Amino acid sequence: MSQRPLILVCNDDGIFAPGIQALIEVMQELGEVLVVAPDSPQSGMGHAITINSTLRVNRIQNTQGLVKYSCSGTPVDCIKMAVSKLSERPISLVVSGINHGSNSSINVIYSGTMSAAVEGCIEGIPSIGFSLCNYSYDADFESCKPYVKKIAKLVMENGLPEGVCLNVNIPSVHASKIQGVRVCRQAKAYWEEEMDERVDPRGGKYYWLTGVFKNVDDGIDTDEWALANNFISVVPVQIDITAYKAMEELKMWDFSIEN
Repeated sequence: MSQRPLILVCNDDGIFAPGIQALIEVMQELGEVLVVAPDSPQSGMGHAITINSTLRVNRIQNTQGLVKYSCSGTPVDCIKMAVSKLSERPISLVVSGINHGSNSSINVIYSGTMSAAVEGCIEGIPSIGFSLCNYSYDADFESCKPYVKKIAKLVMENGLPEGVCLNVNIPSVHASKIQGVRVCRQAKAYWEEEMDERVDPRGGKYYWLTGVFKNVDDGIDTDEWALANNFISVVPVQIDITAYKAMEELKMWDFSIEN
């Protein structure tokens, strides 16, 4: 009998977050699951890696035979550790999440959830980042489970283009209100940010990063439009970030040095 496919599960909310537990439950229906996730929340870490300190990995006991490791590093560290040290056979799929909160539009740049998926893609493994648009620790993940399973199953059956992973965002609504799945482009949006300045009891200044999300894209083919209309958005993300359209213009610049 052939082995079931090995699925690596990671996240950025930490190994004990409810979202990753929901993802584990779904992936166990599709294959053998290996969990390697941060031992504490790592939201907003982007594609950070640990290079100036050591990494520690602890195996967590589980009565259901599930292999779980907590890692002291970032989500990307977790993927690297799983591929190079913890997996005893090739990984068929990397899934990251289910994130507590949206990773649509520009948020993909900052997301630890999506960076784990991108790292899986760099390793040549089909990879998906899943996010539910609900930041609550007690968010209900039941409605999105069938869609998570379906999307993961399709990726396992069809693969993904080389250098491409998927950014999947799910509206926080009851299953009966989800209108379906849309393949989208990333909306043009940004964060209008502010450093909230405060003073500690000793008179020293400190800051909290705050901000308001601004969507400046009126397109109906974007992830923001899809989510606002109760569709699940699927955005293909590529690891090659070369701005090809700008190359021809730059080639016309005079880079010569005058003597």
